[in-house]
Amino acid sequence: MKLVISRDNLVEAISIVQKAVSTRSTLPILDGILIEADAKGVKLTGYDLETGIEALVEADVMEEGAIVIPSKVFGEIVRKLPDEEVAISSNERMVIDIESGTSKFSINGISAEGFPTIPVVGDDNKIILNQEILRDMISQTIFAISTDEGRPILNGSLFESDGKNINVVSIDGFRMAHRKKEIGEDLPVMKFLIPGKALHEAARILTGKDAEVVIYASTNHILFDTGKFRIVSRLINGEFLDYHAIVPKNSSTTMIVDKNAVLNAVERASLIIQKEDRRCPVNLSMDNEETLVIRSSTELGNLREEVSCQITGDLINVDFNHKYIMDALRAIDDDTVKFLFSGSNGPSVVVPVEGDGYTYLILPLRK
Repeated sequence: MKLVISRDNLVEAISIVQKAVSTRSTLPILDGILIEADAKGVKLTGYDLETGIEALVEADVMEEGAIVIPSKVFGEIVRKLPDEEVAISSNERMVIDIESGTSKFSINGISAEGFPTIPVVGDDNKIILNQEILRDMISQTIFAISTDEGRPILNGSLFESDGKNINVVSIDGFRMAHRKKEIGEDLPVMKFLIPGKALHEAARILTGKDAEVVIYASTNHILFDTGKFRIVSRLINGEFLDYHAIVPKNSSTTMIVDKNAVLNAVERASLIIQKEDRRCPVNLSMDNEETLVIRSSTELGNLREEVSCQITGDLINVDFNHKYIMDALRAIDDDTVKFLFSGSNGPSVVVPVEGDGYTYLILPLRK
């Protein structure tokens, strides 16, 4: 194998592909990046047997070939190279030479023959979406994915197409984040559970504002293809929670309020809350139909702040994990939002003043 490639393009590709390189495998070959060079250019692949990422990079290929190179050292070397162009070659002894300017590294590689094949996902079921739309839907819901490995069904997001709308839903047992986007009339009806890791990496490659991403799904795997990058992931098997049933059908209190006013007040309240201390919640209470009072009280001190709002229904007094409120409000672009409260012990929901593009549900803390 022999090729010349742009250092900046190679750095970008390595940084993306490395996210799928195994860090705990007993197979040394999974600690590496597969480099394949042919007449079309260079393809870099990382694969940990759960998630695989491929990056296509333009290059001048003088000799075709394939080899696996240790991921960490490869990335560190390329980032420190002095020149814009990088020459990479390998020989029959599996030695890889990396040259740039006056620098030359020789690294021991591994034969590509033992590198596992990434699963092939057919094109029978596919959806084409705008990259920016999908990236936003992921970022606006991914924070509510559970990290509890004892509940694997919640370790990812539900991706659902009903023929017209795309729904992305995450639930961690304490909150729910749901985004809905009307796309068109000819979407295939599909539903699958995507692991959080795959969604996080998919969001990183969705950089085109006017570009498209093609999503292919099979029974066990999903593929995100932007043309430049491809991510294949194993799907989560099982039945996701009925997210429609989780949201209360009726509420006892409705509050319309400036989103940033609440967000900023809760952020200030969080300054005196010890990290992850659930015993020190943010308290939301209502003194009248026009004032929301936000309080926090800890060993460090106290905060009380009033926010103007429009309240109809019962006046409430409820405690929340401050992080859950901030995560939800930060994911919303609207200036004004509607809070729906189900008493002081029931779930609270944040929705748009008009429409149904998002639903964020937060369980209160017991007093």
